[in-house]
Amino acid sequence: MMAFLLRRALSARTLPSFPLYTRCLWQLPDALTSELAAGAPQVCSNGASVCAGFAPFWATRRGFAKARKSKEDDTSATVQVVPDIGPAVKSNTLSLMEAAIAAVSRELSKIRTGRASIGMLDHIIVEARGMKMPLNRVAVVSAVDAHTLSVTPYDPNTLKEIENAIVSSPLGINPIPGDQRLVVPIPPLTKENIQALCKVVNKCAEDGRQSIRRARQKALDTIKKSASSIPKDDIKRIEKEMEEMTKRFIKLVDDMSRAKEKEISGS
Repeated sequence: MMAFLLRRALSARTLPSFPLYTRCLWQLPDALTSELAAGAPQVCSNGASVCAGFAPFWATRRGFAKARKSKEDDTSATVQVVPDIGPAVKSNTLSLMEAAIAAVSRELSKIRTGRASIGMLDHIIVEARGMKMPLNRVAVVSAVDAHTLSVTPYDPNTLKEIENAIVSSPLGINPIPGDQRLVVPIPPLTKENIQALCKVVNKCAEDGRQSIRRARQKALDTIKKSASSIPKDDIKRIEKEMEEMTKRFIKLVDDMSRAKEKEISGS
């Protein structure tokens, strides 16, 4: 509206009356103020009603300002929703602890006892045809009886390499070459052997416990970093779950260790 009045005031048709329009424009602020206060059209000195319709314009601008302020207030009052990291922390910790149990199981299976076990040769590495592979990748191992294993290579030409690998292993066993296979007698363990192997079992179990505790500590560190955005009750709940999970997996390691020691001592 202001631009419209200015164009009319400066047009060629109204130029002769420019002084009159100038006075009218000078009176415009007072007229607007009076109109807003009285709610009625104002009349300039020439008798023309030039201010009618301006009140809605000013009211609209004031309304826009209020709307912007209200929007800002609503934005500042918005509560940020923090995602629950508990399930992710628990899932990651569970995976790490399960991996620790699997590692302990593999290591314990490598420790020989006085009884024949088809898995006791799996960790032996055989070098054949310029490649190094686990024995169970190049041969089939089976139990003949409680104290004898049979090793049958997939390729009979690798029989000698498999024999050398078994002899070089720390198991202390000597295979006997047969018809396209090796017969592996498992000698009984001496008292000294049993004591030494039990120490190896304890070391393996302790390594597993340490891995489980590291997984728990990693979870607690993750929670600590996000403590400022997590309710205290949730922190306590997650910490309690981590502690219970740790105890459960350590008990698994203890059970595996005792079972292996019993297997060694009873052979």
